[in-house]
Amino acid sequence: MRHLIWAAALAALPALAGADPAEGLWRTEPGRGGAFGHVRIAPCGAALCGTLAAAFNADGSPRDSTALGRAVVWDMQPAGAGQYENGQIWDPQRDKTFRSKMRLRGEVMEVSGCVGPFCVAQSWQRLR
Repeated sequence: MRHLIWAAALAALPALAGADPAEGLWRTEPGRGGAFGHVRIAPCGAALCGTLAAAFNADGSPRDSTALGRAVVWDMQPAGAGQYENGQIWDPQRDKTFRSKMRLRGEVMEVSGCVGPFCVAQSWQRLR
């Protein structure tokens, strides 16, 4: 039995070693009206992308949204030291897309959307 456990652990090592630290499920900051979402960050080719996995009202109750499953972040290129750049982010409340970058700091990811030299940032919390 012990051999089976070790074999399973060793088989999982390559997948764990190859996972980008930004991959996972993230809780966005509340927007206007207090609504927030859960965004799943995963590889898409050589970049990272994020889709809206769940939406919630300010009180935490589930929110119906036609945006569920829609790409929120895409083409995010790893730039080293927990930073990502040259991506795009979609703001569902404004229905606009902006240039984007991300910075990972432990269990918090700073995500920003930019127009020209002006950027607005949110801090997303890791859920898993």
